Amino acid sequence: MKLTDFLAPERIADGVQAGSKKRALELLSELLTHGTDLTPGEVYESLLARERLGGTGLGYGVAIPHGRLKRAGTVLGAFVHLPKAVDYDAPDKQPVDLLFALLVPEQSNEEHLQALALLAEMMRDKMLREELRQARSGAELFDLLTRWRSRS
Repeated sequence: MKLTDFLAPERIADGVQAGSKKRALELLSELLTHGTDLTPGEVYESLLARERLGGTGLGYGVAIPHGRLKRAGTVLGAFVHLPKAVDYDAPDKQPVDLLFALLVPEQSNEEHLQALALLAEMMRDKMLREELRQARSGAELFDLLTRWRSRS
């Protein structure tokens, strides 16, 4: 699975303000609906349902909120870089400024796991995290994310 299988430039935002975890999830929900017939409300509820099971903060200022939705026809991804990190209940207690959201069809277990594994590997890359934080546009973020290759 490649990132370009589920991420498009129009589902990336840089420099958007979110004063809370809730607002960050709302922003991601709006991005995830781009080019679909899904509503931000149903996407938000899916992401929130997963958060209630356990937080999706990874540490190092990164979170990968994800959800399942019957009406999702394919795996969808959205990425946000927040200029001001928000409290996200991450395991390392650090606020989060890099969020990569996934939305998968309800029955797509294998694709879900593959996408999560790819994102977790990417976000463990300290150099990538630093580059993402220095990026100044959605286009630059898309380029960094899609050109990434494991450096380990």
